[in-house]
Amino acid sequence: MTKTDSISAPRAAKLSVAPMMDWTDRHCRYLHRLLSKRTLLYTEMVTSPAIVRGGAVHLLDYNPEEHPVALQLGGSDPAELAEACKIAADLGYDEINLNVGCPSDRVQSGAFGAVLMENIPLVAECVAAMRAASDVEVTVKCRIGVDDQAPEEVLPEFIARVAAAGAGRFQIHARKAWLQGLSPKENRDIPPLDYDLVLEMKGLFPALHLSVNGGITTLDQAEEFLERGMDGVMIGRAAYHSPADVLCAADRRIFGTDGPDSDPVEVVHQMVPYIERHIANGGRLHQVTRHMLGLFTGRPGARGWRRVLSEGASREGAGPELLLEALDRVTGGDIGVEQAS
Repeated sequence: MTKTDSISAPRAAKLSVAPMMDWTDRHCRYLHRLLSKRTLLYTEMVTSPAIVRGGAVHLLDYNPEEHPVALQLGGSDPAELAEACKIAADLGYDEINLNVGCPSDRVQSGAFGAVLMENIPLVAECVAAMRAASDVEVTVKCRIGVDDQAPEEVLPEFIARVAAAGAGRFQIHARKAWLQGLSPKENRDIPPLDYDLVLEMKGLFPALHLSVNGGITTLDQAEEFLERGMDGVMIGRAAYHSPADVLCAADRRIFGTDGPDSDPVEVVHQMVPYIERHIANGGRLHQVTRHMLGLFTGRPGARGWRRVLSEGASREGAGPELLLEALDRVTGGDIGVEQAS
């Protein structure tokens, strides 16, 4: 899908796949776009120092078919973020998102991510600089607070001040981030979810586009949040581990399109020419198929599918024929053997 053909990022943000480090790379996003034509896709977080000072512009590469696609930036230097925005805008991204939610030690040491919730004026300054740098929409992904902050106090202040700086859309992970005492993994599960607070923010800021994130695993849940007034829903790990369950019916159920849901078996066949091009350009099969392991979760033959790919995709010379061999475990040889976990 080209940018001209795709829907706008604000419309696509009714459902989005969260940016996830080491997961939502360009191969993952290509797969997800075959499963859903309308869901908004996010890159992994890319830091503005890597782009501007490190010259790692290759980290911004993406496939034109991914549109609508958003770049997530990490950083805390307004001028540097502005420069990164200029570069990303020239590459045609549909949205540029500022990470104010990641709690990892590495991100904290760089003075960005969730730690920025302790410096709201700086976040506002960053957003203003980013908005001035290009015409691409700037959005913000945040937590409801960090450490000992009172979310009911800090979140509305954060949204008000950052929106005044030019952000019209926010993706709110409905958990605090504990910067001290919890690992990044623990921060995804242990702090309690407070969906009611996020819903309250929609009441306080009706003109803003607010998406809820955190702990959402199904389209049923997504539809419920939309019915309760949220503008969008962002799904993370469930969309990665069970992509067909989340994305195959998304265009019909969330966006109201006509036509049949996407078929994961057909999508596997559509991935073959993509994989052929990737390998012809020097890539390896497992770089693509590692994102496909959960494609048939819950279906007969899913374990065989995973086993064939896990054991064979890293081998020298492995190609699309291995993908089709794995698919046979689902469509042919192993049907009825097991139900995947």
